[in-house]
Parts: sequence; C-alpha cells; structure tokens
Amino acid sequence: MKLILKILFAPVIAVLAIFIWLCAAMLHLSAWVFGIAGTVFGILGLITLLFINTTNGIIILVFAALVSPLGLPMAAAWLIGQMQRFRYFVQDRIYG
Repeated sequence: MKLILKILFAPVIAVLAIFIWLCAAMLHLSAWVFGIAGTVFGILGLITLLFINTTNGIIILVFAALVSPLGLPMAAAWLIGQMQRFRYFVQDRIYG
C-alpha cells in the first residue's frame, strides 16, 4: 500500500516543487517592481499630502504601503511558504 502511495504522489510532489519554484521566481521579480512602484507612490503621496489634498495624499500613501515589499509581496511570500509547508508535509507522510 505504501509503495502505491509513493508512486501516486511522486508526480504531485514534483509538480508542487516546480510550481513553488516558479512562484518564488515571480515573487522575486514582482517584489523588485513593487519596491520601485512603492517608492514612486510614496513620494507622490507625500507631495500630494503636503501641497495638494490631504485626503488624496493619504489614499496614495495607503496604496504605496500596499505595493511596498511589506505589503502584498509579503502576503504572497507567506502563501508560497504555506504551499511549501504542505509539500513537505505530504512528502514526509508518504516517504518518511
């Protein structure tokens, strides 16, 4: 029975490993782009807050916080970590 489970779950674990690797690569690239966007929106939000309109400045600063590396990219990194945790759980249960 254990051999059948090993044969059945080997492709699942391989696909999860490749998917996690691809997601981590995309996360690395998107975090770089979001870091630049967060800086631009932060500067724009600060200028808007001080010189144009307080409400719009706060809205832009909240958006800058979301696209900064501590916003949405951090949530994506957490999600990738949970997928990897699931992969290792399945791998440990079946193979070890």
